[in-house]
Amino acid sequence: MALQCGIVGLPNVGKSTLFNCLSNAKAQAANFPFCTIEPNIGVITVPDERLTKLAELVKPNKVQPNTIEIVDIAGLVKGASKGEGLGNQFLGNIRATNAIIHVLRCFDDGNVIHVDGSVDPIRDKEIIDTELQLKDLDTVSKRIQKVEKMAKTDKDAKRTFDILSIVKNHLESGKSVRSAALAPEDFDFIQDLGLLTQKPVMYVCNVDEASVVNGNAYTEKVMEVAKSEQASVLIISAKIESEIAELEDHEERKEFLSDLGLSQSGVAKLIQSAYKLLDLYTYFTAGVQEVRAWTITKGFTAPQAAGVIHTDFEKGFIRAEVIKYQDFITLGSEHACKEAGKLGVEGKTYIVEDGDIMHFRFNV
Repeated sequence: MALQCGIVGLPNVGKSTLFNCLSNAKAQAANFPFCTIEPNIGVITVPDERLTKLAELVKPNKVQPNTIEIVDIAGLVKGASKGEGLGNQFLGNIRATNAIIHVLRCFDDGNVIHVDGSVDPIRDKEIIDTELQLKDLDTVSKRIQKVEKMAKTDKDAKRTFDILSIVKNHLESGKSVRSAALAPEDFDFIQDLGLLTQKPVMYVCNVDEASVVNGNAYTEKVMEVAKSEQASVLIISAKIESEIAELEDHEERKEFLSDLGLSQSGVAKLIQSAYKLLDLYTYFTAGVQEVRAWTITKGFTAPQAAGVIHTDFEKGFIRAEVIKYQDFITLGSEHACKEAGKLGVEGKTYIVEDGDIMHFRFNV
């Protein structure tokens, strides 16, 4: 599954620095707007201790983790929805992503220019929100014009028109599509529009070193606003993450984090959170040739999960042999799980759980 999260924010909030830490790509990080012109894309490994533990037990020839693509999108400014700055190009880059990582500056530093002259993460958030909402409003208004006549005689067109009207009113009130009072199936009627504010969002507060553990007055304001949106918030210091990235030794990194009062790097938390933001699960295949993590959407049935490996697996699905992760770790091998009666045989209606270890039987 090709999964993309786009990093957005105003210029000079730490997007490219954070992206460099995530991907070890060398996106230019400079103290002026529009430093990032083309979107930088990094393929990021999703940290998962379960994969490491399985590999230690199975000792395979190869270990294959899950990955996710992170897209560093250049800084947006007021008027981006009308093409200000490099707006149209940037908004198009956001449209191609599955979710949005919205970076907000939550630190004071007179040496780092702010495009609006002062630090105010709520104002910055609202600027980005407004530009994305205006672009969505333009998209929705154009589609309404197309379906309005058809809605008089066509049942599906009428349903689409009604949903679009709700969305239009919601956007005009300054709210994002993701919070509109629509049933999940209603979104199917507007899915092809690729609305920017329909995408799930996570706010990343970029703070100074002193605030990385407990946050600060800026992050408290962001959390208060995010709570009303039911959005997640992550506190990270891009400066600290860049220092961690320079440490090649694993033990050195652990010691550095421990000295700061952290158990895990912000980058690792961000990748894991982005994965959860997309409502994704991981299942594993474990054999001598390969131990591998596979990405599925929460709620996938066993045949759908098999189809992620190959479409033939889904078409010819017979059954799935399933071992729960904890049983495998406790007992130490597939053979031991079989002997203990911990290997389940599941059919087409089985809903795959996060962490399941699976082997599929199918007809070619």
